[in-house]
Amino acid sequence: MRYVAPARGAVDMAVFGRAPLACWGEYAALLQGPGWPPLGALNERWPVDARERFVAQTPALLADGRHYEQRIAEEGAIATRERNWHDLFNALAWLRYPALKRALNAQQAAEISRVGIKQRTRPQCALTHFDEGGVMLLLRDERLLALWDAHDWHGLFWRERTAWTDGRLALVVFGHALFEHALTPEKLLVGKALAVLGGADETAACEEVAQAIAAGRLLRDPQELRPLPLSGLPGWHADNAGEAFHREAACYRPLRPGRSYPPALRLL
Repeated sequence: MRYVAPARGAVDMAVFGRAPLACWGEYAALLQGPGWPPLGALNERWPVDARERFVAQTPALLADGRHYEQRIAEEGAIATRERNWHDLFNALAWLRYPALKRALNAQQAAEISRVGIKQRTRPQCALTHFDEGGVMLLLRDERLLALWDAHDWHGLFWRERTAWTDGRLALVVFGHALFEHALTPEKLLVGKALAVLGGADETAACEEVAQAIAAGRLLRDPQELRPLPLSGLPGWHADNAGEAFHREAACYRPLRPGRSYPPALRLL
């Protein structure tokens, strides 16, 4: 069933103090103000040398017949629906992670040039899945990867619960649809994840992932992405402080027979 975000006035403001929405504190005025921010307020947040701009998605704009990704690639025009949570979080992702967004757009535009706007390739699906629901999990303790590979969710989220707070695991939430869904706090969130090994900080990891996407070394097939049940992280769901959640939650799915994952990206 398609998710429908709550009206702006119906959102419980407490969600902005909890993960994952708490990470947008510097944009609190845009997210928590009484009215929707105009596109001008979003465009004011760009660095002065940025080529991209948010433009209203109107019938006149869409009449040019171009794909959404083509407008960005050709002129930096990011079609944005006003008064819309999904597109507002997309705008914030552009402002915080421009290198990742540009890499995704460049690959999308290359695929469109190759097959046209009426077909959809497996790389396009992978790129879109990551753009919408993507996360990066940085594993600084490589032994934890085996738990993830096996979908041992009880092990990853309960027996190794301290790994999520002691630095052995670090999460970067990127996909804007995840933030939109988090407006409904009882939802069970599952990210489409890339596994990253190494001790780099989150900024360096994002840069290397962006470079790998831009070079065509990542996100060539949706099967590269792993499920990561985000609602299992400490503080992400009201019920996950008890062990029963990590044995019974519907977001914890067993590994499908025959399913395996590609090696994690190892940072330099």
